[in-house]
Amino acid sequence: MEPPFRARIRAGDENSFRVLFQDHGRAVYNHCFRLTGDWSVAEDCVSLTFLETWRMREKVEPDGGSLLPWLLGIATNVVHHRRRTARRHRALMERMPPPGLLPDFADEVVGRLEDQERIAAVRKALDQLSRPDREVLALCVWAGLDYVATAEALGIPVGTVRSRLSRARRRLEKLALKNLEQNLEPAAARRQQTGDRHEAVRPSSGKGEGPW
Repeated sequence: MEPPFRARIRAGDENSFRVLFQDHGRAVYNHCFRLTGDWSVAEDCVSLTFLETWRMREKVEPDGGSLLPWLLGIATNVVHHRRRTARRHRALMERMPPPGLLPDFADEVVGRLEDQERIAAVRKALDQLSRPDREVLALCVWAGLDYVATAEALGIPVGTVRSRLSRARRRLEKLALKNLEQNLEPAAARRQQTGDRHEAVRPSSGKGEGPW
C-alpha cells in the first residue's frame, strides 16, 4: 500500500513534490504577487518557497488535509525576508553619492488613465498597512483561505485572524481613498498644464488672422 501523500512529502519523494508544485504553484505565485506587487519578484519568491518547502519537509505533520496553508505560510515568510533584504539594500544605496540629473519624462505619463491611479492608490495603501494586516488580507481575501487555514498558515489563533481581517479591511479602504485623492489631484493638474501648453502652440487657421 502506498504511503499517504504527507508521508511521501516528509520522506522527500520527488514525484510527490512535483505534484505539490503542480497543484499549488499557481496559488503560491498569486499570493507572492499580491504581497509584493511585482511579477518578477513573485517568481523569485515562488522558487524560494519551494526550496524552503523541500528543506522543511520533515516538519510536515503526518495527518491533515491540504498542504496549501503550510505552503502559503512559508511563502509569507519568504516575502518578509526578501522585504528586509530590499530595505537593507535601499539603505545602502541611499548612502551612495547621488547620480546625475535624469531627463524629465513627465510628458510621457500625463495621459495615464484614472484606473491606473486607483491601482497605484491601492498598492500604496497595501504598503502602508502593517505586515500582519497585509498578510491576513492576502491569505483570507485573495488566496481564499478560511479563518482556520489562515490561522494555520500564520501560526496564530483563529480569533486573531478575524480581528486582524476586520481591522485590515477598514484601514485599507480608508488609506486607498486618501491615496486616490492625493494621486488624482496632481494628475489632473498635469493634464490641465498639458492642455494649456497645446492650446498655446496651436496654429491659427482662421481667415484674416495674423499679419498677412
